[in-house]
Amino acid sequence: MTASTDLATLTNFFDRYGAALTTGDVPALAGCYALPGLVVADTYSFSFTSPAAVALSFVGAAPDYQERELVAAHAAIEDVQPVSALLTMVVVEWEFLDSQGCTVPGERYRYLLRTTGDGPVICTVVRTA
Repeated sequence: MTASTDLATLTNFFDRYGAALTTGDVPALAGCYALPGLVVADTYSFSFTSPAAVALSFVGAAPDYQERELVAAHAAIEDVQPVSALLTMVVVEWEFLDSQGCTVPGERYRYLLRTTGDGPVICTVVRTA
């Protein structure tokens, strides 16, 4: 097994992750993360040590997506860099579609992914400018 840099594999992973985000499928979101996991932004950081902790961190996100009427998410993969035998850094710019069919710009993140027998999982998320 080696770090996944295959765009089809990564696109499929982020498609599933984006669908879980916009539908509020918290168990599916939790399944996208390695444990422990880490989220880092300019003003905060937090870690996950259990699937329940991952789920709790996304409980507040679902109502935000619903309030903004976001119905789909697309991850535009900007860069893919192998880091080690099983780790890959992926830069993603998110774009959303609202219920009126309009494109809504999202945010940019760097994801450190670990390749497992079941596919990629997120180890670390860094929100970037």
